Order: sequence, then structure tokens, then C-alpha cells
Amino acid sequence: MGTDAHAFLADLARGLKPQSDQLTESVLQRLRSELPEVWRYEDIAAAAPAGLAEHVDSILDFLEHGRELSEIKTPPAAIVFASRLAEHGVQISELLRVHRLVHAGLLELFYEETGHLTKDPELINEVMITLSAMAFEYADRTSQQAVAVYQRARDRWLQRRLITINEAGTRIGTTLDTARTAQELADVGTDHLADLVIVDLLEAALREEGTQPAEGPAVLRRVTRSVSDGSPDRTADSWPRHFYPEGSEPAVALATGQPLRLGITASETPTWLKVPADGSGASGAGGIHSMLLVPLWARGNPLGLAQFCRRRSADPFDDDDLLLAQEIVSRAAVNIDNARRYTQERSIALTLQRSLLPQHAPDESAVETASRYLPSGARAGVGGDWYDVIPLSGARVALVVGDVVGRGLQASATMGRLRTAVRTLADIDLTPDELLTHLDDVVIRLQRAEQRGMDEISATCLYAVYDPVSRVCSLASAGHVLPAVVTPGDAPDSRVVTFPELPIGPPLGLGGLPFETAQFELSPGSLLALYTDGLIESREGDVDGALAVMSDVLALAPASLEETCDGLLHALLPNRPSDDVALLLARTRALDGDHVATLDLPSDPAVISEARAFASDQLAAWGLDEMAFTTELVVSELVTNAIRYGKSPVRLRMILESTVTCEVSDASGTTPHLRRARAFDEGGRGLLLVAQLTERWGTRHHREGKVIWAEQLIPSALAE
Repeated sequence: MGTDAHAFLADLARGLKPQSDQLTESVLQRLRSELPEVWRYEDIAAAAPAGLAEHVDSILDFLEHGRELSEIKTPPAAIVFASRLAEHGVQISELLRVHRLVHAGLLELFYEETGHLTKDPELINEVMITLSAMAFEYADRTSQQAVAVYQRARDRWLQRRLITINEAGTRIGTTLDTARTAQELADVGTDHLADLVIVDLLEAALREEGTQPAEGPAVLRRVTRSVSDGSPDRTADSWPRHFYPEGSEPAVALATGQPLRLGITASETPTWLKVPADGSGASGAGGIHSMLLVPLWARGNPLGLAQFCRRRSADPFDDDDLLLAQEIVSRAAVNIDNARRYTQERSIALTLQRSLLPQHAPDESAVETASRYLPSGARAGVGGDWYDVIPLSGARVALVVGDVVGRGLQASATMGRLRTAVRTLADIDLTPDELLTHLDDVVIRLQRAEQRGMDEISATCLYAVYDPVSRVCSLASAGHVLPAVVTPGDAPDSRVVTFPELPIGPPLGLGGLPFETAQFELSPGSLLALYTDGLIESREGDVDGALAVMSDVLALAPASLEETCDGLLHALLPNRPSDDVALLLARTRALDGDHVATLDLPSDPAVISEARAFASDQLAAWGLDEMAFTTELVVSELVTNAIRYGKSPVRLRMILESTVTCEVSDASGTTPHLRRARAFDEGGRGLLLVAQLTERWGTRHHREGKVIWAEQLIPSALAE
């Protein structure tokens, strides 16, 4: 044996080479005892012996041949070992600790063997110094290379995780459907993380109720289960309700909102895992050896629980897997909560909207009507379309259709406000242009009353009034599409469909711009089709094509208005509309001369008796003699009021439909009103008597003056 340290170390290495396996096993045992966390991964435990054996062989070879330190390279198996640590998310400090323990263990063995081979203290001291310096240099170089490999592997691992998270963001939440979103979460989980993913949602969340934790176990419904091998599974509807026992791991995770990582062994399988949620009696464990329980929480409320299971993969879940699962589940929880909230808001808005629309077709003598309302598709949300049929004085009827800009509860509530405003304004018998002017002021006031930062309120509206006596239709539009008019013919194929070119005013909410009333006469049996733009703008923007289709359908429409509505919707909207649709069809009727009687009167109190006699004779002609006393009194008071306070010419008109209407017109614009007569006043009680004796009364103004009218119900015996 040489006398210098290098020669001694070369001889020492040659002597230890036959014992390399024992050296490897000795160091390996030390690593297992001091770093148990590293060895729980089977692939790492399998790669460690080969890497350590290559390290031992490399060190012995280095000592035996006295190679330069610059020639030192980390053994390939040690490179694989470092990569495995990075892929499992093991901290880099653990890798460096492995290197320190390996070289410390080998140094101890070399020191021990040196003491066996020589008793020369000077040589032992020189060998130890030389060996320590070489060992530390070797450890620094090999660990430096291993750290570089670890960093590259870790970067690749992090990049894959980032890609997975980005993919989850793209694949999860593609719809506003709760069950579909849960299925997307399960599919992403089985593609990248687990062999089996189970998603349970709280039944309260599925019912769109409050999801705050309540007393007792939470009731869940299993909405989806995804298996990595793509094997078929049961549909969500087939899963019954279930709950997890109080104090069990799933119940704790759901209640606290904290995720759990579990290791499962065949001898210690939890009871809740043995009994499946479907109650089939088959074991729910199915070879599962590692689980992640991740609660679905959003905006501080629990929604359900996602379970990630591994039953074929050799590796258990680690902390990085748990973080990835949390990131994926948190994204899914927000999407599920958004879908739940959207469904709830849409349901409320749709219920509100339908409650504000007419519940049935009104029975009007002037027109026969039919209507439809279709909400938009699920993603678009409920809009603010509406329609209405409003009875007016003098047997007239108002037809209304409108569209509030926007969607959701705000649009539905605004629609309700505007519909109420239109009915209120219609009750005072304004002309269409005046009504839209007042409605425009209402919208402007609503804009000012709304909070800042909210979308500005805007709407369109079409208001039409049909008079069955004159057969004249008067309408005005505030930015709304004009109706289609179908003129009847002798045969169905002789009908003429037109879209009148009438003036269209600005949308409601702009203010300061005028509206214009247009008038045209309609033949008896004519058809008016009022609609919102969603009916004609759903055909890929081809409005002209939609109008042509509408014209063809109306030209050949059946006698039933209900069937005509269905035909229009089927032809124009083969799929679910992207915008709300309101459709109102009205077939006009005319009152013949036998139901209308007119008498021109001079402005002379002496003609009041003539007016009373005229009313009595007309009632007799209609077979309503029993109503003569009340009607004569009403006519007397109305004519007296017109002669005393109005201007010539004065005209009395009586109309028979479902009621008897008495109208007295004059050229004055002064509006009469009820007043309280004192005990000794000679006048002031006429309109009070009219109000008490009739069903309703009122005043409407026109360009030539005003009309005071009063309606009486016909007794049922006379009506028959």
C-alpha cells in the first residue's frame, strides 16, 4: 500500500469495489430512516437504489483512478431520481439533503475502513483531509448538476400544471347549466389528475335555494361521476339523494370548506366509502388507495363536494395535486354558482314578466285577438318585451307592443312600470302621439331616478287605437317596428299583406323630439300583426327575408288566430330565439248602423227633452226599455253640461255593444270634474249622479273639442 494519501485512497477504492452493493444498501437504509416522506412515492423508491449504486461506483472509480474534478458528472440514474422528485413536487431542499446524507454516509464508511487498514495517525489524518476535500468537491459538482436537472423538470411540471389550469378554465363553465358544469369538472379531473372523479351538489343548491349550512347532515345529490377509462356511467337523474355521516371526512370538508387528502388501505376503508351513494350495495371503494376531498364553495357558501380518487395509478396524491384540484374546483364552483344564480334570476324575471302580461285574450267587441310571448335562449336572459290590449271608451280598443332595452330583472321590472304607465295614460284617452310623449317623460324620470353607473333605460313602443264605428286605426311609433296589415279578400289567396310606410318617432328616453299619429281605414275582418324586432331579426340578420316569410304566412293564414300565431313562430323562429319575442294579432270588427245612433243638438236648453226622447226611443229599438229611466237621466245631465259649459256644435251618440255608451261632444276643451255641492246649491250634482248611476264615465279630448261619455252595464236578463 502506498504511503501517500492519494495512493492509499486508490488502494482503498479497489478494495471496496467488491463491497459496493453493501455500501449502497447501508446508505440506502439511512436515507429511508431519515427521509420517510420521499419514499412514499413508489417510482422514487424504485429509482433511488439505481441512482445510489451509480453514485457509489462513480466515487470509487474517481478515487481509484485519481481523475480530475472537472471530469465529474452526475450519474444518469441520479438524474432520473432528481427529475422524479421535481415531478412529484418534492422541495429542492429535500434533494440537497439526499445528496448530503449520501456523501456523509459514504465518508463515514471510508473513515471506518481507513482505520481498519492503517494505524499510522499521520497517514490517517492526511487521508481524512484529502478525502473530505475531494468528497465535498464531488458533492458540490454532482448536486449542482442535479439541481439544474431538478429545475428544468420542475419548470416543465409547472408548465404542464399551468396548461391544465388553463384548459380547465376553457372547458369548465361553457354553459349556464349546473349539471353540465359539474360534468365538465369531472372530465377535466379524470383527464389530468385522477382515475375517478365524483361530484355531489347540495340539494338546496340544485333547487336554487339558500345554501348556508343548516342544522343536521347536508342532503346531497350525486350529479356526475367520471371514470378515466371512459367506461359508461349512470346519468345524473338516476342518483338518489344521500348524506354523509356527521363527523366523517366528507362531512367535515363540506362544513369547514377545507380540503382533505386521504390515504386508503384495504384494512382501514372508511365506512362512508364502503356504502355507495346509489344504495346498490356494491362497494364504493373499488380499489381506491388515495383520495382528495375538495369542497365546492363560492362567495362564502357551500355548493357541494368533489372527490378525486386514484385506484390504478401507483402514486398517491401529494400536496401539489391537492393545490391543483383546489384550483380546478374553485373555478368550477364559481361557474356552478353563476349558473345557479342565473337560473334563479331568469326564473324570477320570467315569472315576473309573465305575471305582468295579459293572462288571457280579452273579450272585445272591436277586435278578436291572440298573442304569444317567447323568452330568449338561456344564455341571453329574459328581456323586456310586452304587449297589451286595453279597452277604451266608445267601443274603441288600444293595441300596444313594446320592447325595453336590456335583460334580466331590471328589464322585466322596467317593462312592468311602462305597461302600467301606458294603461294609466290610456285611461285618460290621450291620442297616440300625446300618449307616447307622456310615456317618454316617464322613461326620462326613471332614468334620473336610477342609480348612477347603471345602464340607461331605453325602450320602443307602438300604440294603436282602433275605432269599430269609423273603422279608423290611429297609431304612433316610438322607435318600434310598424305592424303588418292584412286586407281580407273574397278568397284566402286574394288577401293583400302590406307593411305601411308610416312615420316612426325616436325611441323612448331621448326627450324633446315629437311623435306623430298616422291614421288609415281598415275593412272589417282586416288583420293587424304587431310584434317586436326579435321576431324578424333572428334569421341571421336578413330582415327583408323575414318580412317576406311573414307576408307569405299571413296571406295564407287560417281563420284561427291561435293557429296563425303558431304558424308565424314556426316559420320565423325554427330554433330558440336569441331575443325575446312578443306577438299580438288583432282581427278588426265593425259596428253596423243598427248599433250606433247619433243626434245633432243646438245649443239650447229646450232640446234636452228631445235628447231624452231620442234616448228612450233608441233603447226601445234595441229592446232595452228597462234601462230607459237611468239612461234618460244620464243623457239629460250630459247634454245639460255641454249646453251650459261647452260650445256648439253639440252631438249625442249612443253605442250598443256589451254595454250601452252615451257620448255627448262639444267644441269646448274645458274638462268637467266632480265637485261637492253645498246644501243650498242649485247645481253641481249632475256628474255626481252620472258617476253613481253608470259603470264608468270620463272625458276624452280631440282636435275639435271633447267628448263626455258614460257606460252602463246591460242587465244579464236583457243581454240574453
